[in-house]
Amino acid sequence: MKVLITGAKGFIGKNLVAQLNNIKEGKAKHNSLGSALTLFEFDKDTDPSLLDEYCQKADFVFHLAGVNRPKEQSEFMEGNFGFTSDLLDTLKKHNNNCPIMLSSSIQAELDNPYGESKKAGEDLLLKYGKETGAKVYIYRFPNVFGKWCRPNYNSAVATFCHNIAHDLPVQVNDPNHPMTLVYIDDVVQELINCLVGNPNKEGDYCKVATEHQIKLGEIVELIKSFKESRTTLQVPNLSDSITKKLYSTYLSYLPEDSFSYPLKMNVDERGSFTEFLKSPDRGQVSINISKPGITKGQHWHHTKNEKFLVVSGTGVIRFRKINEPSEIIEYHVSGEKLEVVDIPVGYTHNIENLGNTDMVTVMWVNEVFDPEHPDTFFLPV
Repeated sequence: MKVLITGAKGFIGKNLVAQLNNIKEGKAKHNSLGSALTLFEFDKDTDPSLLDEYCQKADFVFHLAGVNRPKEQSEFMEGNFGFTSDLLDTLKKHNNNCPIMLSSSIQAELDNPYGESKKAGEDLLLKYGKETGAKVYIYRFPNVFGKWCRPNYNSAVATFCHNIAHDLPVQVNDPNHPMTLVYIDDVVQELINCLVGNPNKEGDYCKVATEHQIKLGEIVELIKSFKESRTTLQVPNLSDSITKKLYSTYLSYLPEDSFSYPLKMNVDERGSFTEFLKSPDRGQVSINISKPGITKGQHWHHTKNEKFLVVSGTGVIRFRKINEPSEIIEYHVSGEKLEVVDIPVGYTHNIENLGNTDMVTVMWVNEVFDPEHPDTFFLPV
């Protein structure tokens, strides 16, 4: 299948091309598509003469090219209507009635130059479909967000992510302003569904199945919390779909010299203990380093429970049920054989480094440490 993509270097186009190439190269599976895909990428810096060749050969057209922020208002109509007209005329020239998808906007319903130009493009395509019998798919996208979207252009989410990640101020005039968002991966999946003849269509228009309703102020507060998570170590609530997608988006705007961040290491003569991640409902993860011959622990818990995973070095984890002092249980652990050891409640326990090098243990506990209620009671094994 030969696919023409106009606006191939734009936000949606770039993401669509990347996923179609993944499918073409076998890196992503799709039941109806595969290595036979050929992509014709057309953008504003493409040789204009190639449009004629692409329109002659295409089996499907994704028309994503458009104008959002022109210098003159007249450019709205030229870019969103004029180029659409040229594209359709070129398809007609070659009697190519292949399906065509148009990227429009919810602003097509509004009385402004941008909306009027988008509506004009829609009407032109609907007329084209009736005249030629070609299948036409019009998507009135709401606010699309995700990686590779240009900040300070036409996406509030991209601007917020970029500015907060770069310690720049953000301006929110109305925190209660409602926003309808669609995530770029959901958009791309819908476009691929459209390509194989299974669009989410009602009447003349198509839409992305998954939309998110959220207030503008809530978006900003979430993104700020993502930045603060490097200090608080709190993992965002990734069971919430919009939070998960916004967090992935935010990370894509980090400055390239700021991908890493330091952790506070609590160091003494025995080694170190460092908190890594925290979650209100999934506990916390820490990294424990023990020097050779060192024993740590010697305590028990009522409700708090842990999992130990030695990833480097050699040691032993010992347990004793607190009301059975004569019986000690031992589990030998090593980075040579990754094995998780559960630490049940009601057992006092310790971990000793038996090797000649530092022993590194990943420790998970079911609750974030609360100094007011530590649920930790000293008792030698």
